[in-house]
Amino acid sequence: LQGKFEVGKGEEGDVEKLISLGQMINKTALCGLGKTAANPVLSTIRYFRHEYDEHIRDKKCSVGVCAGLTRASCQSACPAGVDVPGFVSLVKEKCYEDAIKLHRNRNPFATICSRVCFHPCESKCRRDAFDSAVAIRAVKRFMVDQESDIQLPTVYESKENANRRVAIIGAGPAGLSCAYFLARIGYRPVIYESEAVAGGMMVQAIPQYRLPRNLLDKEIKMITEMGVTIKYNKKLGRDFSLDDLRKESFESVFLAVGAPNSVALDIPGNQSIGIFSALDFLKIYNLQGKFEVGKEVIVIGGGNAAIDSARVAKRLGANNVTIVYRRSREDMPAYEEEINDAINEGILIKTLVAPLEVISKNNRVSGLKCVKMTVSEYDRSGRKGPKETEEKFTIIADQIVMAVSQKLDSKSLFHDPNKVGGPSVEVEVDRYGFVKIDSISRQTSTPWLFSGGDAVRGPASVVDAIADGEKAAVEINKFITSKYNSPWRLQQRNNVHFDPDAEPSTTERAAVPKIAAEKRKNNFAEVELGYSEEVTIKQAERCLRCDYGK
Repeated sequence: LQGKFEVGKGEEGDVEKLISLGQMINKTALCGLGKTAANPVLSTIRYFRHEYDEHIRDKKCSVGVCAGLTRASCQSACPAGVDVPGFVSLVKEKCYEDAIKLHRNRNPFATICSRVCFHPCESKCRRDAFDSAVAIRAVKRFMVDQESDIQLPTVYESKENANRRVAIIGAGPAGLSCAYFLARIGYRPVIYESEAVAGGMMVQAIPQYRLPRNLLDKEIKMITEMGVTIKYNKKLGRDFSLDDLRKESFESVFLAVGAPNSVALDIPGNQSIGIFSALDFLKIYNLQGKFEVGKEVIVIGGGNAAIDSARVAKRLGANNVTIVYRRSREDMPAYEEEINDAINEGILIKTLVAPLEVISKNNRVSGLKCVKMTVSEYDRSGRKGPKETEEKFTIIADQIVMAVSQKLDSKSLFHDPNKVGGPSVEVEVDRYGFVKIDSISRQTSTPWLFSGGDAVRGPASVVDAIADGEKAAVEINKFITSKYNSPWRLQQRNNVHFDPDAEPSTTERAAVPKIAAEKRKNNFAEVELGYSEEVTIKQAERCLRCDYGK
């Protein structure tokens, strides 16, 4: 049975057969060795069931080890399934419009992802075993910068689908992507957005020096011009309920509200004046264009939100910005290049330091009492856990930004503003408060309600949310029409010439030019400058074309 999964022939019910057979062997085997023989298989199903489901339903191996399902390891690593070698080879031939269309066949946000994607494709690039990975994101950046008129892949008209009503809650990357793919097969979805602008965390949390707003607006406009309607200042649980949508004859709803609530750090003094969550801090500045920062700012956390908050605080005039993180530098979940940029801009990062108490004077922040940590044994996260030492110290501060984690307030989300008490629709959530869905169908405990993005998985990346939106679009269409209609999933071939006998390019990976740290740390100009055409072509030539002949 397991061999079927490796070549893309797995079927619904095969996993259940494996479980049944494994349990039978455990119970009926006559020797001790036989009783444990099935345990490795049962363990993989228990801890990696999502990978089995992916192999069966999506015919994809995201880790790129199943030869029958891996066209190119970079493509398998991309959550959205973008044809990476395809668009890179088109860029090499200077066919920029075709390259953009090929990218948008699986991911509408080519421009956005050329700025903010954490490029998992590069982590699986086979060129890395030879010297270094192809600079895929930088090649993409040059590609999209050549776009004058929006380039769209094929959009299919359907009068039947145009008359079917689908609602999407949340105009972040998951919701917008779901709308995009539904529009490509003829739907006219309606998005309800709680804020006055679309983009979700892309506009609320990502600073302009990483993602200029005009580029974000361009791709959102592209989606609305495909027939997608966005209704602004409409918040679920406040302005309408799920029941209301059903009364308006929506056949299906996609819930993509993200994880918009911050988790407070439970330490003494955490209610002092001058403490902000990273989400509030970034959202206020990004949406209002101003924020009064302190002179001595501390940011607690080690993720991208912490790095972004620190770099924004520095740009807004803070004299000193210090990041404290309780684990080691190697364990910081923020992108490595962002960490290095922050250090170059004069931000101090103190690792293996945990906050103990907020020191305040007249109820205002005056410092943060910390304890030095040391590396201990491996914990449940798979990393070596931090352990407190006896060394304690205080860092002076007049403002603290907490970038600890995010959550979903499901209780208020599913509240019906038209009823007294009780939710409008029962939606099952997990122990952390995130929405529970079927990993294959994307359905919640209410069959017509689908969900994805951070509302399901917790805080993750833009490209993960995009992938969830695409999967939801496929499943919503199947739920409504009983048809599996997703033409973008058919593998496209490009006509770019490739000589498999030619020697690989010996060009080394080029660094992406950036504005000097001293010139950028006091303004919000885009940090990365991008490659020239000459450099881009040479970098694209480094691709080994692992997809060739497949």
